[in-house]
This record gives sequence, structure tokens and C-alpha cells, in this order.
Amino acid sequence: MTASASRGRRGERASAALELALVLPLVLTMTLAVVQVGLLVKDQLVVADAARAGARQASVSTDDGSVRQAVEQAATGLSSGRLSVSISRSGSVGTPVTVQVTYRAPIAVPVVTWLFPSEVRLTTSATMRQETG
Repeated sequence: MTASASRGRRGERASAALELALVLPLVLTMTLAVVQVGLLVKDQLVVADAARAGARQASVSTDDGSVRQAVEQAATGLSSGRLSVSISRSGSVGTPVTVQVTYRAPIAVPVVTWLFPSEVRLTTSATMRQETG
């Protein structure tokens, strides 16, 4: 092997290392951003389930406290201090009752906090027919 061929290989290795050093932070940041979006999607699914559970409880009970309790029990893994529940009834038996649940989801992945707002509002509502009045 000649000296120029050896220098060429070292140059290629150095170039590859430089490319890796430039691209790796971008790839890691994008990967962590995707993880954060996945966490937000998971939270949205939990909020939707909690709204359904609350609407079901509201359809069989006129006690708003039991509706809030049903929402909090269904919202496993979410901070109850960040949840807000709104219940709207339009009448008595046979009329719809709507439960709206809002969760202020925190950004959990610290490296990508600059890409997202400090918290994301996730809101879902569910409507069911009242069975009791």
C-alpha cells in the first residue's frame, strides 16, 4: 500500500466522522421529538377514554362529583391537577349529556422542550343519552 492510498483512507474516515458529528444531533433531536409526539398521542387517547367514562357516568347519575371521579379514575397516568371536567346537561331522561375533558399535557422529554410549547392542551368531549333524571 502506498502512502497516498493510506492518506486517502484516513481522509475518508475523518470525513465520515465529521459527517456523523454533524448529522447525529439532528437525528437524535428528531427521534426525541417523535417520542414526545407519541407521548402526547397516548395522553390524548387517555383523555378520550376518560371523557367516555365520564359521559357514561353522567348518563346514569345526576351527581357531578361522581362524574368527575369517574373521569379521574379513567385518566390513569395523568395528573389530576392538570385535568378539568365540564358537564353540560340539556334536560332530563332521554336528552343528551356532554362531558368535556381538558388535560394540560406537560412536555416530558427535556431535550426537545424548545420545539414545543411548555404544555399542550388536549380536549375531548363525549355525549350520551341520559338514562336517569
